[in-house]
Amino acid sequence: MSDMRSSSLALGLFGVPLTMVLASCIPPVSAASPPSAANPATTHSAPPPARPQVQPAIHLDSAAIRQGDLVRGRIEPADASLLLNEERLSVAPDGSFIFGLDRDAPATAALELRVADVVVARRDLTVAPGNWSIQHVNAPMRGAARSNAEFESRRPGELAQMAAARRTVVTSDGWRQQFIWPVRGRISGVFGSQRVYQGTPGNYHNGVDVAAPTGTPLLAPADGVVILAATEPFTLEGYLLMIDHGNGLSSVFLHNSRLDVRTGDSVRQGQVLGAVGMTGRTTGPHMHWAMRWNGRKIDAQRVAGPM
Repeated sequence: MSDMRSSSLALGLFGVPLTMVLASCIPPVSAASPPSAANPATTHSAPPPARPQVQPAIHLDSAAIRQGDLVRGRIEPADASLLLNEERLSVAPDGSFIFGLDRDAPATAALELRVADVVVARRDLTVAPGNWSIQHVNAPMRGAARSNAEFESRRPGELAQMAAARRTVVTSDGWRQQFIWPVRGRISGVFGSQRVYQGTPGNYHNGVDVAAPTGTPLLAPADGVVILAATEPFTLEGYLLMIDHGNGLSSVFLHNSRLDVRTGDSVRQGQVLGAVGMTGRTTGPHMHWAMRWNGRKIDAQRVAGPM
């Protein structure tokens, strides 16, 4: 009888050996226990990789700079501040920037790169003269011979339209592009040329002229936004067109015979904007193309390069 009781205990319930029942009730021991507060050494993670150090630098696309130029460049680091003669420049997120030197810019300029108001890099620039075409005329300067009552009444409103257009803020990356010639032909007038009448200087020519027949298509030199398209001819400029390429850079076209775009339109490089003409005060059909950067007059011929 005792033997039978011993045998029943050994087999356990339902005939399963007791050692197997006990083993199934004991949780297995993991080979690698999870980290715990009692073992803080196991909670340490690898430190993040060190951020690479950027050597502050100002890079320019042109080795030689002259009056009337549009200068392009890039800075490192891209989030630093860049100043031209203490004037802060607009810098794109990738570090790209532009600035213009007007027709009478001084012979030197300075670029400073600042981080937290500390100068970390500097470039002193030598600005070559533009060697402008100057004609000395032994005659008195002519007055506004064609000024009349209609001109006097219309001109203030036209000037107000142009001033308002220049205050327009647009977003465009056209300034990054390599500009193309809007019209091809014989260059009949150059930027910076000027006449001096018996010692009194007249206004200098602020654009480049290309002689072309009336109706010749006028193409967009780069992407941009139309900030003014005259709906009727201005007294001096005729059908005037102004395009903002972004980052302070703009183009102006005068004397057009027609305009195919309207104020507020976005335009793409190479798009037909209108046609060459001789509206306003001019002696013949041609394209007059003038450019500005933040109000400074620059040489469009230099921006476009050889035709």
